[in-house]
Amino acid sequence: MLIPTLTAVVAMMAMAMPGGSPAGQTPGTDVWWYPEQPRQGILLRLVVTPDTARTSGTAEAVVEGSLAGQALHFEPLADGRYQAVAAVPVSARETIPFPLTITYAEGEPEHHFVRIPVARAAFPMERLRVARQFVEEPDSALRVRIEAEREATREVHRRSLGTPRLWQGDFARPAVGPITSAFGTERVFNGDVQSRHWGVDLDGEQGDPVVAANRGVVALVGDFYYSGNVVYVDHGEGLVTAYLHMSEVLVARGDTVETGQPVGKIGATGRVTGPHLHWLTRFGRVSVDPMSVLELDLSMFGAPAHPDTTVAP
Repeated sequence: MLIPTLTAVVAMMAMAMPGGSPAGQTPGTDVWWYPEQPRQGILLRLVVTPDTARTSGTAEAVVEGSLAGQALHFEPLADGRYQAVAAVPVSARETIPFPLTITYAEGEPEHHFVRIPVARAAFPMERLRVARQFVEEPDSALRVRIEAEREATREVHRRSLGTPRLWQGDFARPAVGPITSAFGTERVFNGDVQSRHWGVDLDGEQGDPVVAANRGVVALVGDFYYSGNVVYVDHGEGLVTAYLHMSEVLVARGDTVETGQPVGKIGATGRVTGPHLHWLTRFGRVSVDPMSVLELDLSMFGAPAHPDTTVAP
């Protein structure tokens, strides 16, 4: 459930600091978050209630904030509250700072500083054996290719932060198979620790369908060295999902896809041990557990304000 937090945090800090409270805190302003105890590497929902004495219950305030260095996109609700999604990095400590600014129709901006508690996540380790070419030091030509592919994905994430929201409602699972490798797993390839698993692997047979997790625009299609055949979907306001190692791609860059629409087929392209879907979810530069996106209730977000927005090819 949602829990009020700014008031509680202020109260705890006031007890620890007799006679004081955080700069910018004012009565009547609350911050809530869901889930109640965020853990490392998840997507969460933030709800801000400005001082109702200054808003008369209408959208008369501008709410701005950031989490983990990522600008948040607050949307007004009919009851005068504002909500946004945000990401908790895997590297987050016991708390994560949430600077917040509220500007009312009249008066100077109010600055708040909230610390959101973060639970430690238990990330397992797994040992995999892949073709030798995928663990050897790449030559200069291959390094150029790999870096170009990484830059292409970084550009997708950068552009998404400026794209209006396209997604609507809850996200859907892109493949029906069980999870064979969880988010955050430390991966040992052929005996050497090489990376952390930044997505989830969903089991499947060659050719099984892969569908879009929500509405968005196809921002990138490619055949990548490590990831094989990929599709990146920009859902807007910083949210991007990606579908890797596919045997076949069924969409093109610039296509608008709907929740559940096929975007490709499960395969074994790139650095893999067998057919599966590697599913990535990012908010800006922060990778999060895709399963946390499925668990988050996003029904309070209404229809996108710009349903016809597309990403230029």
